[in-house]
Amino acid sequence: MEARGKKLLILYATETGNALDAAERIGREAERRGCSVQLLSLDQYDASCLPQEGAVIFVVSTTGQGDTPDSMKGFWKYLLQRNLIRQWLDGLHYAVFGLGDSGYQKFNFVAKKLDRRLLDLGATPIMERGLGDDQHPSGYEAALDPWMASLWKMLNAIDLSYFPSGPDFLIPYEDLIAQPKIRIVYHDIDRVDSQLSNGSDLNRVELQIERARDMSAVKYSLDKNRPDCILKLVKNLPLTKSSSKDKEVHHFEFEFVSSAVEYEVGDVLDILPSQDPAAVDAFILCCNLDPESFITVHNSEMENQLLHTHVPIKLRTFVELTMDVASASPRRYFFEVMSMFATAEHEKERLQYFVSPEGRDDLYQYNQRERRTVLEVLEDFPSVQMPFEWLVQLVPPLKTRAFSISSSPSVHPNQVHLTVSVVSWTTPFKRKRAGLCSNWLARLDPEQCVYVPVWFQKGSLRPPPPSLPLILIGPGTGCAPFRGFIEERAVQSLTGFTAPVLFFFGCRNEDNDFLYRDFWLSHSQDDGVLSVAKGGGFYVAFSRDQPQKVYVQHKLQEHSHRVWNLLSDGAAIYVAGSSTKMPSDVLLAFEEIISKESGLPKESAVRWLRALEKAGKYHVEAWS
Repeated sequence: MEARGKKLLILYATETGNALDAAERIGREAERRGCSVQLLSLDQYDASCLPQEGAVIFVVSTTGQGDTPDSMKGFWKYLLQRNLIRQWLDGLHYAVFGLGDSGYQKFNFVAKKLDRRLLDLGATPIMERGLGDDQHPSGYEAALDPWMASLWKMLNAIDLSYFPSGPDFLIPYEDLIAQPKIRIVYHDIDRVDSQLSNGSDLNRVELQIERARDMSAVKYSLDKNRPDCILKLVKNLPLTKSSSKDKEVHHFEFEFVSSAVEYEVGDVLDILPSQDPAAVDAFILCCNLDPESFITVHNSEMENQLLHTHVPIKLRTFVELTMDVASASPRRYFFEVMSMFATAEHEKERLQYFVSPEGRDDLYQYNQRERRTVLEVLEDFPSVQMPFEWLVQLVPPLKTRAFSISSSPSVHPNQVHLTVSVVSWTTPFKRKRAGLCSNWLARLDPEQCVYVPVWFQKGSLRPPPPSLPLILIGPGTGCAPFRGFIEERAVQSLTGFTAPVLFFFGCRNEDNDFLYRDFWLSHSQDDGVLSVAKGGGFYVAFSRDQPQKVYVQHKLQEHSHRVWNLLSDGAAIYVAGSSTKMPSDVLLAFEEIISKESGLPKESAVRWLRALEKAGKYHVEAWS
């Protein structure tokens, strides 16, 4: 390890953590070949320095419907400046690896547009961009492994100084993974700041969450550490029949108790779920930790960090609030580090096989496909005793879950409503799995005085002005934001003119999962905002109530004349719901409607819709 190669810059943009995981893996593999590495999130990097770099590896994810991750938005805006000349990046060598999901229409859109823009600005690609796909049986790593193998060879061909001993030379993992990036300091209880024991209970909860997240190995944006407020659950109503085995949906109503936050229809609520106390206790026991000890967590790479900048927190509280021990699957790096601490030979061999190129598919089947949790993996390898520092660094963070708000603040001034599908599924090996947040919410009893920490954020569906005609498509829980839209427009109609609204809803059965049935029907009658008298309409597709499946796109085409008339009057389109096929099927239906009703060729209809999107009148909010 004496000869260190030239420094390689790796820049990443991640939303869920996968792009960071891939970037760290590329960095580790480069270091194993003797190369020095600098790894930065794109929001930590000054884009004006790009022309001075020798080679840069970009690892970027695509979110939603082709959206750029938040951490990349500033960097991307800089690259789009018109004053940047075509030779601005002349001399820069780059490679792009994208992470996406081919179930979405704009698969790896961000990686593709970044690649094109860098090329436009005069940069030279080291190799063809790599495109990871979540839909592949082995996940994004199926594309990453061969892409990396080519990357080292091509990089070496450009500049021999990156790999002094050549791209095939490998430093053993044990020599490379020497120290964790996290340092834990244990504190005497009598030295702990007494601030937590003062103030209200709700303030104490907010403060604990802020302190725990502030010390977490994952860096949230600064305004994300402390919840915007604490909400009190006042209603938990099942919207589907208990006989509906396929789907369970609940309506939740929360009241502001700590402080009120102003929100608009179309906004999104982020909830920090509570973990099962039994699972947290089992993790602590399995890892031989003292739950009552007080700790502070520090970045070991920041030598001059002042120890008193963090206030000690109880170890159990830190685990409970920041480490997802019983719902998220660990990353591949977790298994690499586990192999170092396995004392049973057969466990060590199995872990080493899992992280080898030959074992990649088996690891994917064991871990990601089965959605094994950190706790389950540790229980499968009982000889492994990982130091707490490594666990803090590598256990997936406990993330907030985002839900479209389904109420209007004009109608419910002190409340927030949510419409939540309770997630459960069976793995390929018939293991029952349940979504952490939705199942936790579904079990909550309003009589028990339940408080929930939340953050508010802007969604993809901007609130429309009352004069704008609307075509809303929201099958299943996709109806959630439109419940708020309709409530808002009903209030607006009391004091002035409101434009017509067409709403297309879809569900499986009229009897089982017709969500908010009475609400929609009441607004589609007696001059309601969805009534024909007001130029509106409410149409439902019951997909399983007849031999031939009927979806929202079929209902759109059935009423193509009314849809086209409203589009001709300047209507905006809003689509919300499942991200799988629905958004692309709906887009295709609109293309066919425009072509049929206007007499234009299909290509012109596609351009017409593209113009609508550019004008900010085609909105999609989809989730997996």
